[in-house]
Amino acid sequence: MGLLINGQWHDQWYDTSKTDGAFQREDAAIRHWITADGSAGPSGDAGFKAESGRYHLYVSLACPWAHRTLIFRELKGLQEHISVSVVSPDMLSQGWEFDTEHPDPRFRSNGDELFNSRYLHQIYTRHKPDYSGRVTVPVLWDKQRNCIVSNESSEIIRMFNSAFDQITGNSLDFYPQALRADIDAINERIYHRVNNGVYKAGFATAADKYEAAVSTLFAELDQLDTLLAGQRWLVNDALGQSHLTEADWRLFTTLVRFDAVYFGHFKCNLQLIRDYPALSRWMKRLQKLPGVMDTVNLDHIKRHYYFSHDTINPTRIVPVGPRAGFLPGAL
Repeated sequence: MGLLINGQWHDQWYDTSKTDGAFQREDAAIRHWITADGSAGPSGDAGFKAESGRYHLYVSLACPWAHRTLIFRELKGLQEHISVSVVSPDMLSQGWEFDTEHPDPRFRSNGDELFNSRYLHQIYTRHKPDYSGRVTVPVLWDKQRNCIVSNESSEIIRMFNSAFDQITGNSLDFYPQALRADIDAINERIYHRVNNGVYKAGFATAADKYEAAVSTLFAELDQLDTLLAGQRWLVNDALGQSHLTEADWRLFTTLVRFDAVYFGHFKCNLQLIRDYPALSRWMKRLQKLPGVMDTVNLDHIKRHYYFSHDTINPTRIVPVGPRAGFLPGAL
């Protein structure tokens, strides 16, 4: 995992020496919004109007943050309106790479159809030649203005949720006005304790920071399992009716990776997700929805984490298991 400093690439891992061994994630830096009429969103500049064919999404199939955007692209019927480039899963000395000739066909990128770039960091410097910051996925690119719209996954999924509805006619709403306060509250909890919690455990370089992260993570998973034992989805309305919202999808992309990667690679090994009865039933309900499992690529997921994080797994040996069907509630 590298970064750009004044437009120059540096192969530099996270420095936890300044935080006593704790991992701290940096906030996304580019945060404009696509809106139906091109007006300004909650942050950034105006001028990004929802138009078919105007935007391009850069993702990794391994990354849970990018995975969110692929799910929303699928569920909101945006496949014909927003094109996609998928990087290869190996994130090595040059970061995310468009490796179209990987020796294993499973791990080949489909390439950068816009600019034929070799590395994702070249997209960032195309946006801003002297860009400084981490080079992450997802990236939402504007073909018209020739710049990055956003590299913040939580905001990209909200754009996909509603900005293009007049174009697609898809009225599914995963962030309804009446439930936003409840959705925001559970998102905040899950982000710190689960979504980023697994990374706090996996990237910690001090035992006390690792143990604190694991303790918080599993306390939250216990609470979520209890919550879902009594309701279908994470958020209920005032009448007790359960609604499928973005909160479910934001949790799903972490938990679908948990048993295969985070349990072993990040040492989050108190319990498997498949051993949580309510969470497993909830996962199965999500997996059954049309198109969802088309966005899950376990080959990329396992390859990326075990092969790319050589500070954690210096042998780069990718485990052969778990067996097929390990996904919680797999069909």
